[in-house]
Amino acid sequence: MGDTLEFNEIYHESKGSWNDGRLRFSKQNVVYKSSKTGKVDNIPAAELSVATWRRVCLGHGIKLATSNGHVYKYDGFRDTDYERISEFFKANYKVELTEKDMCVKGWNWGTAKFSGPLLSFDVNDSSVFEIPLASVSQCATGKNEVTLEFHQNDDAEVSLMEVRFYVPPGTADEGTDPVEAFAQNVRSKADVIQATGDAVCVFKELQCLTPRGRYDILIYPAFLHLHGKTFDYKIPYTTVLRLFLLPSKDQRQMFFVISLDPPIKQGQTRYHFLILHFSKEEELKLTLNMSEEEVEKRYEGKLSKNMSGSLYEMVSRVMKALVNRKITVPGNFQGNTPGAQCITCSYKAQSGLLYPLERGFIYVHKPPVHLRFEEISSVNFARGTTTTRSFDFEVETKQGNQFTFSSIEREEYGKLFDFVNAKKLHIKNRGFKEKKAKNNEYSDSDDDQHDAYLERMKAEGKIREEGDGSNDSDEETDESFNPGEESDVAEEYDSNASESDSGSGGDGSDDEGKKKKPAKKAKVVKEKKERKPRREKKQKDTNAPKRPMSSYMLWLNSSRERIKSENPGISITEISKKAGEMWKQIGKEDKEEWDGKAEEAKKNYEKAMKEYRESGGGSSTPAKKESKKKAGGKKEDKKRKSGGGEKEKEQGGNDSFKSREFISSEESSSDGERKKAKKAKKAKGKPQSRGKESEEEEEEAMTTPPSSVEDSD
Repeated sequence: MGDTLEFNEIYHESKGSWNDGRLRFSKQNVVYKSSKTGKVDNIPAAELSVATWRRVCLGHGIKLATSNGHVYKYDGFRDTDYERISEFFKANYKVELTEKDMCVKGWNWGTAKFSGPLLSFDVNDSSVFEIPLASVSQCATGKNEVTLEFHQNDDAEVSLMEVRFYVPPGTADEGTDPVEAFAQNVRSKADVIQATGDAVCVFKELQCLTPRGRYDILIYPAFLHLHGKTFDYKIPYTTVLRLFLLPSKDQRQMFFVISLDPPIKQGQTRYHFLILHFSKEEELKLTLNMSEEEVEKRYEGKLSKNMSGSLYEMVSRVMKALVNRKITVPGNFQGNTPGAQCITCSYKAQSGLLYPLERGFIYVHKPPVHLRFEEISSVNFARGTTTTRSFDFEVETKQGNQFTFSSIEREEYGKLFDFVNAKKLHIKNRGFKEKKAKNNEYSDSDDDQHDAYLERMKAEGKIREEGDGSNDSDEETDESFNPGEESDVAEEYDSNASESDSGSGGDGSDDEGKKKKPAKKAKVVKEKKERKPRREKKQKDTNAPKRPMSSYMLWLNSSRERIKSENPGISITEISKKAGEMWKQIGKEDKEEWDGKAEEAKKNYEKAMKEYRESGGGSSTPAKKESKKKAGGKKEDKKRKSGGGEKEKEQGGNDSFKSREFISSEESSSDGERKKAKKAKKAKGKPQSRGKESEEEEEEAMTTPPSSVEDSD
């Protein structure tokens, strides 16, 4: 067996919420680190006194008790881990790991036992449940009754609000009230904040950024009291996770940040960070409300009765001694501004400062964000969305959350990249710096920069110009006539055709007009093409056989109900996703079986389709007939239009303009056509009574040419 045992995904209950983490057993100590908060529990091996193995809701759990009265509980072990842990405890801790079953009878009467920080409710010497007294926020008494109220955790989906115990009379010693004795045992270990006695020291009118305002801070031995004009907060030191002391970029101000879990509440708003703002020039002389001997005994030289110095130094020194936690300051990172250990950026449309620390990043101040390196999966350097003079720094956590710090000056890029690279964080675009450095991506010259957006806009402009050029060429043919201007080309029936075509002035006689050169061909006017009507959707034949399903769809239809039963409340999209994963895990033999079913369904479909076609289905549906008629009508219309266009080309005329002397051939020949129509009606009514006169009239009408018009001088 090795010197250590490590277990992942071990859960620790905190105010009704399960937080996972890593647990390590070594010869010197037991260490548990929460993945969510980063809080570390360090239990020296010499202090372990009792170890209990229990069956709990998350598999199996272990309960460790120390000689100084602390109790630690960790769940999430497997049944097979018992032997390994038991042998390790015997060999290294000299402690036996005992198994103990929980009572599951469901009784609500029993014995209440106080053991250290736990209240255990037992039935027949078997524990039913245990209440950590540190989670108790209030203890109230009544007649034969004690009510316990608990701190609420925002991360817990369901929270226990209160528990009431009925204490029968006569259970305690004579002369004492059993209800008060029960309540006193709870209050001695509970996290009930009571402002008893005088404060150790008081800081007046300190500026607080979150929550915003000015507060008087009263320092008590067990908690911190913020007293403002509107709100009051009492913060136990046990809820303080970390302390940060951060210098501002101008080197004249300081931020003191207190990380809290659980956060303080103001209505529906939660404040996970308490940020105090100081000026370096403020000085303070502080006197503690304690004797020198008591200060020396309690704080072991960390504080003295009389102290003086900068205000931020006094506050941070007192908080460090009372909370008993280290103060985190910026490391070796130096920004582009001389002496600055931070970077100016924006987060969620608010400007602030990003501090690269030795073990993480912290952003102040609205909203404050703290990201530890161990919870970061990757970082990314992205180009700014509005300008090339800045870039964005994106951080993605292992939980899938993404934080984007934007509008960072490009001069900060090199130093931030080197810092991230030195901390061995995964960079998505690692080749970004080396590749762009050759092109002077972050140099002072703007001419060498490649802007993808600008290139795309140029390309769109070229396409638009080409489109405009083609439209202009079309418009030139349409502008052959402008009203009010003389025509460039003499039309066929134009009165001044002879003048425009002849090189010398004529006298207007018909003989001279016949000898003149033929007129030039007029420009042909392009007709605007009409939009083709949309095709109507084909009507589906309800009697036609349906297409066969694939092997996957056949399997999915048969397994859908089983997936729903195994995953109650699952959505439709999640069913498809789950089914895809299950289909990948199916064996080759099972897939071949479903492939055979799909092949059989395909054959049945082909057979049914053949019978359907033989019976006359699918060949002469009404929808198809209508579409054929429409298609035929369209072809005829096209032929007519094309014929008319050719005639116009032969004439060389322009429909857009007609001279005053022009008379259409349709009007001139209207008399002859009327005679034709009358004779046709008579012929239909009396086919055998045609005489010589009617035949002569008809021949005359047929041979009469359309009336012509001579040029008028």
